[in-house]
Amino acid sequence: METDPMLRDPAGEIRQETMIINMGPQHPSTHGVLRLLLELDGETIVDCKPIIGYLHTGIEKNTEYRTWQQGITFVTRADYLSPFHNELAYCMAVERLLGVEVPVRAQVLRVMLGELNRISSHLVWLATSGLELGAVSIMLYGMREREVIMDIFEAVTGLRMNHAYIRIGGVVMDLPDGGEAKIRNFLRVMPGRIDEYDTLLSKNPIWLERNRGVGILTEEEALRLGVTGPLLRATGNTADLRKDAPYSGYETYEFNVITRTEADCFARFEIRMQEMRESLRIVAQCLERLREPGPVMVDDPKIALPGRLSVGPDGIGNDPEYLRHIMEESMEALIHHFKLATQGVAVPAGEVYSAVESPRGELGFYVVSNGEHRPYRVKIRDPSFVNLQATPVMVQGFLLADAIASIASIDPVMGGVDR
Repeated sequence: METDPMLRDPAGEIRQETMIINMGPQHPSTHGVLRLLLELDGETIVDCKPIIGYLHTGIEKNTEYRTWQQGITFVTRADYLSPFHNELAYCMAVERLLGVEVPVRAQVLRVMLGELNRISSHLVWLATSGLELGAVSIMLYGMREREVIMDIFEAVTGLRMNHAYIRIGGVVMDLPDGGEAKIRNFLRVMPGRIDEYDTLLSKNPIWLERNRGVGILTEEEALRLGVTGPLLRATGNTADLRKDAPYSGYETYEFNVITRTEADCFARFEIRMQEMRESLRIVAQCLERLREPGPVMVDDPKIALPGRLSVGPDGIGNDPEYLRHIMEESMEALIHHFKLATQGVAVPAGEVYSAVESPRGELGFYVVSNGEHRPYRVKIRDPSFVNLQATPVMVQGFLLADAIASIASIDPVMGGVDR
């Protein structure tokens, strides 16, 4: 067979060099400002080097210059697709240093909103992955259902994203009037919508061709790289902190840890689809437990503002009678109120690591206190940052087009990576 003359150098020898190209950091299919330096042999990927740092926010460092409570406003913006999990992991760490026990009702609210957040995050993954691989309809459907969850978040917390709803010692307020009805209506509609996604994609020949056997990451490789979440469970490993190291009462809820053994992009698709169903089960159990009334913040004026101990007529947690009492009758309570409002809580010296199971895997906070009113150090173990280490292994030997499916199956959020 005659060799194409264009492949020969002036001396007549066949060229053997590979091509180096940049994918990103503005590429629409890298889920943010992620840059991949790819070495190609034709269309086959020989090597891949992920390059990060284009979205650096300095969230960790900023927490050192704010009070403990103000730090929540920063950490909620790290992995901005799962803000409740950021808030929960951070607050759990501070609560362990303080030695406080969060009221049961507050824990139920934390679990419920965390699982709704897991669904909304998976919906963004489904919508964007579908769009990148040519399934445009699923993008519209995924965003449609996510809007319903965002409306619930707005009704409960006042914000669609970056809520700062979970606070040290509990949550900022209880469910508003009509909040439970919104959630129950979502639980009624959403299972059928997930069935629609399955009908559209699970047996779609193009979707199967783009995902099956692509982006393979074995269990040995995943454990070696510290990978967690759906990527690890797609290898057959059952690691899930909600079961392995329960928090917020997860040990009392009934749900299954979803695994697959194929370890490819399609296995990760199946896991996330089924995880949404399991999250709906947990939310339904939370609603039943919320029938029992109770406080949503610890009853400790040295930790929580006195006006947050009970909900008043304005619906935002201020009890006018209690505030009038501390202003007129209790000098000690007034002093605590003033110090909390100006300085914040003083956390005993120590260090702690607290982790939760976010939609992308183990999200951990290593928090150090020197006994002052603000953190000495806050270090975030973000699953997107760790999981991106698996990119070279997942794309090597596959076609350039397969890199899109592999990156999508990792589901990285660069706000958590460049924190």
